[in-house]
Amino acid sequence: MHIGLIGGIGVAATIVYYQRLTAAVDKMGAQLDLTISHGDIRTLIRNNLADDRIPQAEIFARQIDNLKGAGCDCVALTSLGAHFCVDELAAQSSLPIVSGVDPLDASFAAQGIGTVGLLGTRVVMRSRLYGQLSKTKAVALDDEIETLGQTYQEMAVAGQCDPQQRALLLDAGKRMIQDHGADAIVLAGTDLNLAFDGQDPGYTVIDALDVHVAVLADLACGSKSLDEVAMKT
Repeated sequence: MHIGLIGGIGVAATIVYYQRLTAAVDKMGAQLDLTISHGDIRTLIRNNLADDRIPQAEIFARQIDNLKGAGCDCVALTSLGAHFCVDELAAQSSLPIVSGVDPLDASFAAQGIGTVGLLGTRVVMRSRLYGQLSKTKAVALDDEIETLGQTYQEMAVAGQCDPQQRALLLDAGKRMIQDHGADAIVLAGTDLNLAFDGQDPGYTVIDALDVHVAVLADLACGSKSLDEVAMKT
């Protein structure tokens, strides 16, 4: 199956999607058919903060039309933050959208995780992953969402993480484990690998990107059909 990605939101996350999806498909003994459309992270951030769903969905829909023209069979957003307008996008998308949010609840439950701590955009943390978790409880550092969200935003735009940002995010995860009963910390922002990759924070970390990539790899290899995965259509 030909996979389409809307990337550039941000660039670092897109690179990791490309690397991990390529590796996953290769491990499954298949060949990846992939096309990436580059989006603008600053426009996404502006629309996300203003909750301007329709304008952002229209931008994504035009990109999806281009991906369809390139032969893609389905599309995925390389940003959980971008899912704030996924319902509006699904209403006008010319391709099925492989959700990055819907598979997470079942994945957490399958691992026996009862409570997750969230790190990501302001909207993802405030909405507790858009209210999509039913089998798992989500917690966040509500009094620090603005600071953590701004830190994540700056890191995503820059495509790099400085030591101060890393320390802030690692400590936030630790406090959700110790003070809020989280069993694991979910990197619910696809650029958070910049802060966490290569680190040993002393607690369980789940990268939501990996859950999404696993679904896309199954589709790319033909192990699953579009009818078998969580879609927005």
